[in-house]
Amino acid sequence: MKIKGGFDWRGIYDGLNAASPSCSNRPIIGITGNLRDQTCTLAEGYYRSVLMAGGVPVVIPPYEQTELLADQLDGLDAIIFSGGGDINPLYLGEQPVRELHSVTPVRDQQELLLARMAYDRQIPMLGICKGIQIIAAAMGGTLYQDINTQLSTVNIKHSQDLDRGTASHTIHIEPGTLLYNLFGAELAVNSFHHQAVREIPKGFKVSAMSPDGVIEAIESTEFKSIVGVQWHPECFCLNDDTCMMPLFEWLVAEATSFRKAKQIHSQILSLDSHCDTPMFFDQGINFQSRDPKILVDLHKMAEGHLDASIMVAYLKQEARDEVALAAATKKADHILDEIEAMVAKSPDLSAIAYTPDDLYRNKREGRKSIMLGIENGYAIGKDLSNVERFRRRGVVYMTLCHNGDNDICDSAKGNAEHGGVSQFGEKVIHEMNRVGMMVDLSHASEKSFYDAIDISSTPIVCSHSSARALCDHPRDLTDDQLRRLAQNGGVAQVTFYDGFLRKGGGATIIDAVNHLNHMVDIMGIDHVGIGTDFDGDGGVPGVASASELINFTRRLLAERYSKHDIELIWGANFLRVMKLVENVKI
Repeated sequence: MKIKGGFDWRGIYDGLNAASPSCSNRPIIGITGNLRDQTCTLAEGYYRSVLMAGGVPVVIPPYEQTELLADQLDGLDAIIFSGGGDINPLYLGEQPVRELHSVTPVRDQQELLLARMAYDRQIPMLGICKGIQIIAAAMGGTLYQDINTQLSTVNIKHSQDLDRGTASHTIHIEPGTLLYNLFGAELAVNSFHHQAVREIPKGFKVSAMSPDGVIEAIESTEFKSIVGVQWHPECFCLNDDTCMMPLFEWLVAEATSFRKAKQIHSQILSLDSHCDTPMFFDQGINFQSRDPKILVDLHKMAEGHLDASIMVAYLKQEARDEVALAAATKKADHILDEIEAMVAKSPDLSAIAYTPDDLYRNKREGRKSIMLGIENGYAIGKDLSNVERFRRRGVVYMTLCHNGDNDICDSAKGNAEHGGVSQFGEKVIHEMNRVGMMVDLSHASEKSFYDAIDISSTPIVCSHSSARALCDHPRDLTDDQLRRLAQNGGVAQVTFYDGFLRKGGGATIIDAVNHLNHMVDIMGIDHVGIGTDFDGDGGVPGVASASELINFTRRLLAERYSKHDIELIWGANFLRVMKLVENVKI
């Protein structure tokens, strides 16, 4: 029904109620609002471009309550930093030049913080005009306050008098960049600015330049969904010109992926099976803060949507005389004590988990979980009773050795002292089976690996190992080892250690995904997982810390893994083995 000369809002309302409840899963795109004369404004092109690309636009008004920014970000799937006035140079440690125009301090304070926090949370970002400058400055880059006086090569009019939806000059786009994939080598753009990026921050690259040397676009080199452009792509759609829509369609696609990954993480339990953060205890780390010295803390776990981590008491392989062995056992206990003390400092946010049930309960109650492990059976010395004692205090697995042979077995980097598992090692494995402690064969030699599988009455795990077929390193597992592990019911956890992913180094998240894919091809989806080795030299671009782990989930989605597959990879496979092994009462 239409109402002559009016808007039939009642009819539309009735139609919406007559249909099934909306199941739309479109991503929410926040757009920063401008501040002018105590009024928040937003040009139509921004939200219209988002709507045309399939997103749901919301305005982020400038406000001073910075403590609310985290709550704001939790509801967003991507952010557009819009254009506007000049950035206050005082916030960047500079004095204003004469050519500086009007500034909006409240907006600048908010957006610099917002960009940095969104970066930590892996939220996709698009910076437009002032927005590219906000992103660059927030990440440590520098700006020109006025290109016309501070950049001698400028000979193009960068503040056009033409209609805003009309291009005024061209830019060159670098091959191999995201922008090149979207637009090709050259693009005609509009221009309304006198400030620009001077030096790009670490983790970014220039993806487009104007002919006179002004940086026109930057993008992440760390596999983050971040692009900044100096022109105003949102203006073109108002002239029914869709030439810039690929940029907004890219952002909405990235936001959709991010939104889906967040939803999956809210419904599954994610477990990192190997973390070495205790190695940094002597550096006075603060697990409760976002500590730059470590790759895993409560902030980074929350940002990366990681529910649980197995932190190990790592022991370097040293002398094996009576005194040294006693010292090793004492050190292992001390590290486990320190892990427990660290977690106890934030009982509302974290807790020690001793069983898989504990992990799920902690997630429901909003706590991050830490489980206890031991890296290097050197910790038990020659005293078999230590196995049960460590198990009783909560140790879920023990890596039989590290980089060097010990009394239990030969190491992948050892001298084949025992020809595999020693007679004492056989007793250790039987005792681990009896008390319900997982046998971990990362770091073990191939002979030790096969011996241990034959000896153990329960499936074994490799908490942080990758595929030797893709990187020929003795710490990685051959295809035959992977097959045998799967036949035994065990799991292999792909690790993010650079040297185990790519021969000669230079690995990225792409290599980590390739290793996982190969392991799935060889073993099947039920026998793989993730053991980052964070703070033990693990971490590569794309998954450089716990805060970036949701990026791995997004890559898995791009590889067409299902939600169920991702749940298995992110911990269900490892916990299946843990439940089997722990089904022993002592």
